[in-house]
Amino acid sequence: MLQSRLDLPVEARAVIEEEEALLERVRAALERARERAARPAAPRELRSVAALRELRDEAAAASADDLPAVLLEMSVRQRLIAQETGETLPDPLCPYLAHLRVDEGKGAKDYLLGHATFLDPSADVRILDWRVAPVAQIFYRYREGDEYEEAFPGRVAEGVVKARRIVVVERGVLTRIVGDGLVLTQGGDGRWTLADRAALAMQPGGAGTAARPGSLGVGAGAQERARAAEVTALLDADQYAAVCAPPEQPLLVLGSAGSGKTTVALHRLARIAALDPARYPLAAMSVVVPEEGLARLSRRLLAPLGAGEAQVKTLDAWSSATAREVFGQPIALCADPPALVSSLKRHPALYRALRDRFAKLARASTTLPRLRRRLADVFTDRGFLEGVAAASGGDVPRSAVEETVRHTLLQIAEPLDRQLASITVASMKQALDGRAIAEGTPDELAGTLDVDDLPILLFLRASRAGLDGAGWSHLVLDEAEDVSLFELFVLGKLLGEARSVTLAGDEAQQTSSSFAGWDGARSALGVGDAATCRLAVSYRCPRPVTELARRLLGKLAPEAPARAARDGAPIGFFRFPSEAQAHLFLAGALRDLADREPRASVAVIARDEAAARQFHALVAELPEARLVLEGEFSFEPGIDVTDVDSAKGLEFDYVVVPDATAAAYPMTDEARRRLHVAVTRTSHQLWLISGAAWSPLLGDVGAS
Repeated sequence: MLQSRLDLPVEARAVIEEEEALLERVRAALERARERAARPAAPRELRSVAALRELRDEAAAASADDLPAVLLEMSVRQRLIAQETGETLPDPLCPYLAHLRVDEGKGAKDYLLGHATFLDPSADVRILDWRVAPVAQIFYRYREGDEYEEAFPGRVAEGVVKARRIVVVERGVLTRIVGDGLVLTQGGDGRWTLADRAALAMQPGGAGTAARPGSLGVGAGAQERARAAEVTALLDADQYAAVCAPPEQPLLVLGSAGSGKTTVALHRLARIAALDPARYPLAAMSVVVPEEGLARLSRRLLAPLGAGEAQVKTLDAWSSATAREVFGQPIALCADPPALVSSLKRHPALYRALRDRFAKLARASTTLPRLRRRLADVFTDRGFLEGVAAASGGDVPRSAVEETVRHTLLQIAEPLDRQLASITVASMKQALDGRAIAEGTPDELAGTLDVDDLPILLFLRASRAGLDGAGWSHLVLDEAEDVSLFELFVLGKLLGEARSVTLAGDEAQQTSSSFAGWDGARSALGVGDAATCRLAVSYRCPRPVTELARRLLGKLAPEAPARAARDGAPIGFFRFPSEAQAHLFLAGALRDLADREPRASVAVIARDEAAARQFHALVAELPEARLVLEGEFSFEPGIDVTDVDSAKGLEFDYVVVPDATAAAYPMTDEARRRLHVAVTRTSHQLWLISGAAWSPLLGDVGAS
């Protein structure tokens, strides 16, 4: 081992020796604390929480000479409280995650960030909980050599960051040191290696490779460099043929992520409107997409094509507006129905079952009140729902049946405001906090419908009584693999006489259980004769990403792989023993990237909204960082922390998956498709980060 260190630069050897000595000092202090904690403690000491609070106040005002004694007493009291509550000392096999050294003019001081606080001033050991300790914000906000000024409780701290390192300790052994200027890794043979720092930084040159105002995702980037004509000129032969398909020919455009499906669909709409505006007026054209983010992007991309007058709506917005218009009355909606209930209501098995059940529904029974009652009967009929679950091929679990029944019973209950109609004093109809009595309770669901109920109601109405109103001159339906058969049927009834429609999709990217196959989709829409165009080249993602994306899909991958249009930056795979270390590492990397490439678009795509919120809290102080949920993208340069559903259909220069773990993406078909969607949002470089075991979908990506 000594010989291997001699091969390293002097500075690198010094860092290793320094961190090893610090780890040994910490472990010795923890052992002494463990021995003291094993001694019997007086009952009075076990009830010393109040005393600890007093000591904290005293520490904030203590002089430099008195502070060590106060800190020692705080540490003792804290350990006594921990003994009483069952909490433990930091794990000596992995006592901390990071090392911060600062100098505030009185000499350097070391702080260690871990999962629990432990102080031993006599050993010069300070382990602080990285989640709550004020000093942790210095680690996040500054780099080595930076001067800082931060307001802490009781004082303003000013100083210089002398060292800032992520420290990986596994089973008591120091295995990795990631600093702002070096990366050191110890292999299984005990040899230390100095990695190329560039390998742990996102590759430069990505800014502007994703869609921006004035461009259509072709790498033009800055607005002043992009023109609509340039974008159109870059269409390949297959794309151009699809754009030029006769307007009256329904068209299904299939292709992998980044192959230009949205480009083709929107260009076709613009071309149809330009060639025959009398027959295909822009104002009567519509673009319908599953998510708000893609709706916003579509509006931006239509403008330079001269097609900004076309209506662009999400499926939910379209179904809500259509239901109000068709039924002629307001409809109270449940804002957040259970996921299991939504999966059942959108599944093709329910479509087939309801089609059979209501095949002889009388036209007079298609008013909203009567349809609501019939639907309530369906969703409280366990036998019927169990049949749907059985016919779903495992997509709808049995637990969805009970969840749907429970949810529906709450919705058909009499609303509290009707029950309280006899009360004339308004204040008696409110809770103590001024809110309505039902607000925030299960009673709030009374009298509501789910947004997923609306296409079902419209389907029943349209199948027996039709839908009034003028039809669209042309419809673009993007990400069509996530559109339910109910929605497709109703959309088909709203098509004009020309039946002019463009569907764009990729079955490998479905993120819900609503997909019934392209034949089923065309049939429900009423365009069984739609021509099919397959786009074989992926222009967005570089070759390393397209190759990984195909491996992720496994058995779900199409027979003919998409061809990558270019090589690109290698994928970054980074695994840490804990989520905290992974997040610390990524927060620093994002800060570096934002400094180097302020015009880049960066997406941190977490598995769901909760995970996105958790990670955003770590980078919230960065002015470039935005938490983007429910598709509210600005498409400006910066760092968008979001989730898979919100990012679907979009693209970014850089993409980071911060939770590529077995827990987030297990070995299931749904996880395959969701992780595939996440990784294929990038146009320049992809990073995968894990703070635990890798997702099994990634195979043997290595123990990096």
